[in-house]
Amino acid sequence: MATVHLRIGDLVWGKLGRYPPWPGKVVSPPKDLKKPRGKKCHFVKFFGTEDHAWIKVEQLKPYHAHKEEMIKINKGKRFQQAVDAVEDFLKKAKGKEQNLDGKGDSKGKKTPNKPLKILEEDDEDLSALKDPSEKDLTDSDPEPSTIERLGAGPGSGFKWESSPVKDDPHFHHFLLSQSEKACGDVQCATGAKKIGLPASSMEPISKRLKIIEEDTGSTSIQAADSTAINGSITPTDKRIGFLGLGLMGSGIVSNLLKMGHVVTVWNRTAEKCDLFIQEGARLGRTPAEVASTCDITFSCVSDPKAARDLVLGPSGVLQGIRPGKCYIEMSTVDPETITELSQVITSRGGRFLEAPVAGSQQLSNDGMLVILAAGDRTVYEDCSSCFQAMGKTSFFLGEAGNAARMMLILNMVQGSFMATIAEGLTLAQATGQSQQTFLDILCQGQMASTFVDQKCQNILQGNFKPDYYLKHIQKDLRLAISMGDMANHPTPMAAAANEVYKRAKALDQSDNDISAVYRAYIH
Repeated sequence: MATVHLRIGDLVWGKLGRYPPWPGKVVSPPKDLKKPRGKKCHFVKFFGTEDHAWIKVEQLKPYHAHKEEMIKINKGKRFQQAVDAVEDFLKKAKGKEQNLDGKGDSKGKKTPNKPLKILEEDDEDLSALKDPSEKDLTDSDPEPSTIERLGAGPGSGFKWESSPVKDDPHFHHFLLSQSEKACGDVQCATGAKKIGLPASSMEPISKRLKIIEEDTGSTSIQAADSTAINGSITPTDKRIGFLGLGLMGSGIVSNLLKMGHVVTVWNRTAEKCDLFIQEGARLGRTPAEVASTCDITFSCVSDPKAARDLVLGPSGVLQGIRPGKCYIEMSTVDPETITELSQVITSRGGRFLEAPVAGSQQLSNDGMLVILAAGDRTVYEDCSSCFQAMGKTSFFLGEAGNAARMMLILNMVQGSFMATIAEGLTLAQATGQSQQTFLDILCQGQMASTFVDQKCQNILQGNFKPDYYLKHIQKDLRLAISMGDMANHPTPMAAAANEVYKRAKALDQSDNDISAVYRAYIH
């Protein structure tokens, strides 16, 4: 996008990373919010998303001049809702202007509008452009600045509230690491609460997020929705290391880089690092080197053995751990492995956190994972911007091992469910029923979900490209069954599903998607 000169109040199209241009409005930032160093950008509030972000000037276009062009290339429902919100805003603004004109004429005079100052590209702080004699634009601007959804459905409309930007509760969602305002639950237009919107960078993340006490006495902390989609993240200045660039790790690293983190990568197959080096990552020669040169090192590998080898093996992470270094295990492993790794890391003065993720390759690429964290709470707080970049939600579950337990339970349920869906599809076929009709009916009922629709459609199309490896879900089922045995708790459903996945592995489906369990029923 070409560089343009804009002023506060202008409507624009803002482009961020790989996401499509989105309609927004240039607004004045809070007085305590500085523009990111080295970036020539404007502060934009986006229509239809309740989000704000600094956008580079070369990624902005005037709204009216490029409206037809943008509408032609973007057809999504949310995009159309955002455009409709802009048009509604323009109509209301025009009506308000006509009313003001009428009042002025009736008195025989009309107050001229004071021109807005132009925001130059090289200005370091947008607030410096204001005339000191003027009131802050966020206080005086009569135009509304907050969009709130009236409903959760796809056809929901939008309601403009007249609260100024600096008092917009959703603004704190953007200012996770910058705002110094108090935190509180936000009452949405529907009356439902939007929990856990963050407040001050000076507070620990545990004070900015919703804390939920569970029956077990453990504490989980639910983060606000991810801001990776709109880019409103202030990256930590800590050096980040990442070990393991598989299906999940690749998407995570890509989002860390896109959101401005300094990342050093290592992978057992070094060629996988090349793409990320081109995107700005640094190359680590060994896990030990990454751990020693980075403040926080993440790892995401396939199984307990790989996780142990990465830490305890030759040139492993443990050799690079020094007092204060942080190590975060994101692999889905058993609680015993987590306990062992936690002990060896902390024995060297390091700080340990486990943070396995729930999701798939697509969700990893989209920055929409769910992070389950446990261990050192201060590490969890230090990783705030990282977790925002890679996920939509994070939970802190207490002592190390709890996240592994929860992750295995979740994957046990998912694996068993997928096997049952495959069984239903094949039974439909065996009894002369249409598999497509079975899916259509399923997707209109209580079990309707994106997961069911996508997996079933892939099965019917014979597409088993891995989004989550079948061999990994079988490993998770095995570990969950073992965990149940140790707790003296029966897991017969998981055990049955595990046998089906084992048969699928025997049919050479290990490196296919979990939906390839279907093939265990037709061979």
